Amino acid sequence: MQALFPIEDHQMSQIRVLLSESTNPHFNLAVEDTIFRAMGTEQRVLFLWRNFDTVVIGRGQNPWKECNTQKMADDAVTLARRQTGGGAVFHDLGNTNFTFMAGKPEYDKTISTQIVLDALTSLGIEGKATGRNDLVVEDGEGERKFSGSAYRETKDRGFHHGTLLLSANLSRLADYLNPDPKKLAAKGIDSVRSRVTNLNLIKPDIDHQQVCYAIMNAFFKHYGEQVEIEFISPESLPDLPNFEQKFAEQQSWQWNFGSTPEFMHTLDERFSWGGIEIHLDIIKGKIERCQVFTDSLNPTPFEALANELVNCAYQPQAVAEVIAHLSLKHPQQQQELAELSQWLIEQIV
Repeated sequence: MQALFPIEDHQMSQIRVLLSESTNPHFNLAVEDTIFRAMGTEQRVLFLWRNFDTVVIGRGQNPWKECNTQKMADDAVTLARRQTGGGAVFHDLGNTNFTFMAGKPEYDKTISTQIVLDALTSLGIEGKATGRNDLVVEDGEGERKFSGSAYRETKDRGFHHGTLLLSANLSRLADYLNPDPKKLAAKGIDSVRSRVTNLNLIKPDIDHQQVCYAIMNAFFKHYGEQVEIEFISPESLPDLPNFEQKFAEQQSWQWNFGSTPEFMHTLDERFSWGGIEIHLDIIKGKIERCQVFTDSLNPTPFEALANELVNCAYQPQAVAEVIAHLSLKHPQQQQELAELSQWLIEQIV
């Protein structure tokens, strides 16, 4: 990259640029959060990254409601919950993600938005910001979204992050962001679906590296100086206090699924031995209340299931273990309980 300004050491400069070489979403989100917590309030940070085959949900979202979790499991697509609000998005290697961080009162999301737009202008793409924190381009049918953003602020700092659709597989986006029609009564924030487009329809040769360097140059131009880029990977990390702890938390089931706001799930099915209806109240990824109704000729084990599932994680393996334990107490109905287990775990994936 051609230097626009004299290069300064990032420890002496007020700006810092980091580029992730990892496509692990939990790693990248952990890096983002750790940098944000550790940065000096006088610093202005740009972090650029991308993820491999991931659905990223907002802090207040329900993955079972927002995503086709069964399809994601079948296709080895990762779920990652971010620290910010907003809706669910699908990331593949056709996306570029950006994060701008700054201390207050200098933190201003309109500045970071303009830096991204200036970078795209340098590549021959004229985008504009809309009132929904989106970036759009005009085509023959109106406005199409190519970027969505979310924000996070604390008392003394803030960050703005977003994604740019360069050459993403938009058909896969529809696969994973259209949930199964589960009977969920869920609290939390719903995603807003928009008409989206890839920027390669405007600039066919656009790619991640090209966009990253365009954003870096626009960032350097805005602040009037240039610093060395810090390349980040699991094998090459700068000093990030408490990173390992944050990385472990970011990839845990408890954070990605267990942090879901309270919701209810009603399930019903008819088997050869009778019908069953199950009502589950889920709080923080754990079954807090369960009711079971059945017209089975021997309802005893199914009624016992209501008590056994209380305090169980809303997770296929955990539910299967509860039913397996229950079947040991009711050996005459092991076949019925096995059928119930197979059906139930498919419903809560």
